Amino acid sequence: MDLALFYYLLLGFAVLMYVVLDGFDLGLGILYPWFKSEGERDHMMRSISHVWDGNETWLVFGGVVLFAAFPAAYAGILSTMYTPIIIMLIGLIFRGVAFEYRFKSHRSKSLWDWAFFLGSAVATFCQGTILGAVVQGVEAGEQGALDWLTPFSAFTGFALMAAYALLACCYLVMKSRGDIMARAAHLGRKLVVTVMVILVIVSLWTLYTNTEVRARWFDGINFILLLPLPLLSALFGWLLFRDLDGEPHETRPFWLAVGLFVLGFGGLVVGLFPYLIPHQLTLWQASAPESSLKFLLPGIFIFLPLICAYTLWGYRIFSGKVEDFEEGY
Repeated sequence: MDLALFYYLLLGFAVLMYVVLDGFDLGLGILYPWFKSEGERDHMMRSISHVWDGNETWLVFGGVVLFAAFPAAYAGILSTMYTPIIIMLIGLIFRGVAFEYRFKSHRSKSLWDWAFFLGSAVATFCQGTILGAVVQGVEAGEQGALDWLTPFSAFTGFALMAAYALLACCYLVMKSRGDIMARAAHLGRKLVVTVMVILVIVSLWTLYTNTEVRARWFDGINFILLLPLPLLSALFGWLLFRDLDGEPHETRPFWLAVGLFVLGFGGLVVGLFPYLIPHQLTLWQASAPESSLKFLLPGIFIFLPLICAYTLWGYRIFSGKVEDFEEGY
């Protein structure tokens, strides 16, 4: 198998795992202002206390794969995106500190609640703007400090905040009962509509501004071959909206939301392949020498199964509802 393609698929897998797993716990922070009572916020914290730091393993893993397998893309993206990356990391630091201190504080608990919300919102917005800037096309190393911030990248930043919040609502439906579950389902229905409209806007905006993506989708019979992606997205959105109505289904909404993320990510990969930096570097141009790619394989084959195993084990051990916000499970 082409090793560069293998690492490209591995990088995509790591990014998708991070977006799905860290997405719902970042989304919980974004939802904080809609849950006012201390007990509700304690419940939300307890529902992710066993996984929130482990989820970020995939961010580190994806960064390592990008650095080791595609050094040219790593250098090009980071040289242009230093500002949003640093702001994102500061947001994640504030969020992590707030998570730990909130459980031990009394008078300052509201302060840590705001730190958790702002850290989650800022980190998510920065991730969305980085994605938008990459999709739009960045001139690696040739931009000013704020040239990455365009109307499109800012829109994708807010879009990712809405998508993470939707994922968090579905997670709360799965992990909660009573008023918290009902409120999460109510917010989730509004966010489903918002996210589906956002998907349409981002798709049309990308097709209008990026000729290569437009050619990929509409040249020859490509549109017929790729038509299942938007059709399945519409179906998943409708099913998700339906399942959050009345007495919401407990687990299915979360997996439908995950399916929306997978389909959206699939459409992104289809549109950009084989580029890592659109218009500039393909995965083969950006890849490390074959000897380096082979050298990485033993570590990949050892650590990737370990990460997957302890992730699955952790979610299996802490499956089910959070019954008592003071004790967790």
